[in-house]
Amino acid sequence: MRLVLLPVCLVLGACMPGGPSETATRAAQYTESALPPMKTFSAPRPTPPVQSNADVARDFLDLAFMLESGRRLPYFSRFEGPISVRVTGSPPAHLGLDLNRLLARLRNEAGIDIRQTTGAEANITIQAVPRADIRRNLPQAACFVVPNITRLSEYRKARRSTRTDWGRLRLREKLAIFLPSDASPQEVRDCLHEELAQALGPLNDLYRLPDSVFNDDNVHTVLTGYDMMILRIYYAPELRAGMSRNEVAERLPAILARINPAGQNISPRHAGSTPRAWVLAIQTALGPGAGPVERRRAAAEALDIARTMGWADHRMAFSHYAMGRLSQRVNDGVAQEHFLAADHYYALVPRTGLHRAYVASQLAAYALAQGRGQDALTLVTGHLNTAAQHENAALLATLLMLRAEALDLLGRSAEASRVRVDSLGWARYGFGADWAVRAKLREVAALNPGKGRS
Repeated sequence: MRLVLLPVCLVLGACMPGGPSETATRAAQYTESALPPMKTFSAPRPTPPVQSNADVARDFLDLAFMLESGRRLPYFSRFEGPISVRVTGSPPAHLGLDLNRLLARLRNEAGIDIRQTTGAEANITIQAVPRADIRRNLPQAACFVVPNITRLSEYRKARRSTRTDWGRLRLREKLAIFLPSDASPQEVRDCLHEELAQALGPLNDLYRLPDSVFNDDNVHTVLTGYDMMILRIYYAPELRAGMSRNEVAERLPAILARINPAGQNISPRHAGSTPRAWVLAIQTALGPGAGPVERRRAAAEALDIARTMGWADHRMAFSHYAMGRLSQRVNDGVAQEHFLAADHYYALVPRTGLHRAYVASQLAAYALAQGRGQDALTLVTGHLNTAAQHENAALLATLLMLRAEALDLLGRSAEASRVRVDSLGWARYGFGADWAVRAKLREVAALNPGKGRS
């Protein structure tokens, strides 16, 4: 299940991990505005996957034959033949553009025969409904996907029946995705990417994957080059719906040699499995429902497990990042130490540039609050292109706002004003409503010691 991420400090997230579930999910509608026009991303720039085929085969089997709850799936399930998608409900204006771009990527990068239609016989129905309607059905979910129904009104009656049991599904024929119609444009797009990917392919998430939306750390919000490769394997002609794990495993080496020939000569990383205890601790620390003390205790437990496991990868980094976020209101010095440790461990792992950009936003905030304008400027400048490449408008807007305040602190006011205006168009896509954009501006400006600190 993808749940709503509690907003902490500077970067607003879309969703976060919650308790085990067998419904695949992902965690303010903008109106006429006096702010600059909304900015959107143009051509996608995914990074090509660079992974050992041995690692990809292992990842694929764990993604395809297990649910997020840990329940094993007996069958390989997918659509067979062309796939049609329709949109119903009250879709926001920007959804059509984002859907068209995503469908084009799925055709071009994953080789999936998928098209939009208006007919009721569509294989996948995307229904845009108010966030409150989603919460009434799944109180902690931002969005989700369910097999064998087409409307949210069907879900409550069908949710505990065999009709919506992913474990019984071999051939996918009809699914419904429920998205919030009143969330920010980026939140809606993030839900669209993850839920459509799960409707087509994996229903599981793996924390060991650094470069994927199929990871509950929710760092990546649009499908990566790795994700497109996984979906291309899903729809390889050598596979069929209803196959067993062993049958799929037998065919993977030949499929991967064809799809990812460079991976034949890359040594496997042998990233260990993630203990369930660490996953549950992270879910408690960052998911909804727990109080501050319980969250910090859970984050400390996750960090202890990471140390016991001897990790030196992005999971150790994420453990420190969680501790940093949850220490901010208690001890600034301790929080900074954890963010620095997170950046250290992320730097040891390939394909973690976006992760480091998130950490940089936190470290730049501290530098700004401490009057270190040049340090803040250096921290954010190196990550602007990363945020843009990964189409994260909320992060990009935040980095630009931090940059503007750092420039103000250095006496470069005219340049700061231009950067701040530039941030607003991205903020409208990332945060949505005018009040949310202005709140983010005030939040970042309050870090500037020349303007008063909250």
